[in-house]
Amino acid sequence: MKDDIAVIGAGVIGGAIVKSLLKGGYKGKITATRRKVEKLKELEELGAVITRDNRKAAEQSNIVFICVKQNDVGNILKEVKKEIEGKLVVSTAATIPLEFYKSIVPKARFVRTMPNVAVLVQEAFTAYCCDSDVTSEDKGKVEKILNSMGICQEVEQKYMDAITALSGSGPAYLSVIIESMMYAGLKVGLPRELSLYSSAQTVLGTGKLVLHFLETKEHLAEIKDMVTTPGGITIEGIYELEGSEIRTALMRAVERATEKCSKIRLGWKK
Repeated sequence: MKDDIAVIGAGVIGGAIVKSLLKGGYKGKITATRRKVEKLKELEELGAVITRDNRKAAEQSNIVFICVKQNDVGNILKEVKKEIEGKLVVSTAATIPLEFYKSIVPKARFVRTMPNVAVLVQEAFTAYCCDSDVTSEDKGKVEKILNSMGICQEVEQKYMDAITALSGSGPAYLSVIIESMMYAGLKVGLPRELSLYSSAQTVLGTGKLVLHFLETKEHLAEIKDMVTTPGGITIEGIYELEGSEIRTALMRAVERATEKCSKIRLGWKK
């Protein structure tokens, strides 16, 4: 695939997308835009073309990523409307429905995505949904790009609010858990760096183990059973966790975040 790609708004997420493509050896030209173009020097050194000119970047590209803040999306669409007509446009503003994009540029083909911040280390889970004009060839291109940032999966648009609350916000929830594990290590005498490192690696390894179990059709509970023996150490810790209502706390967090996401989305529809 050698389509030229423009990333409009190469900040944290947009910049990570550019880096992921370049690190993956993407063959097409990649143009990154930002108002403060001097902040894009690192991307330029990696091989990207950098500019402040959104229109020129969109005009010279086959695929356009829009990675600006939600409140700026409408203005950007109007700015590059002519340049993106008939093209594949991918947005990372997850709460904005596809209908909003089509209402401004009906002749473009839009993909709505929800990556998470793990795109910074090419380990993101990215859900995406497409408007009815997006072709199977388009989807293949989108998946190849998104998979360079981690893994991706197409979902129905009705699931995007929940995905945003679960995997989009998930790194924040997990950072709280990892920090709590780190403090627990401090409480029982571990040095800070050792406690944090072992906590983070344990979460990383467990995540990979869960994905392995998905492939082998084994149940998630198997992980717990593998390390829990009668009268042993792990059962003592699990007993305390079950009494803390950690499960319901996480469920409430995702539920509230989903409700907030839906509220924001409905505002865009109006």
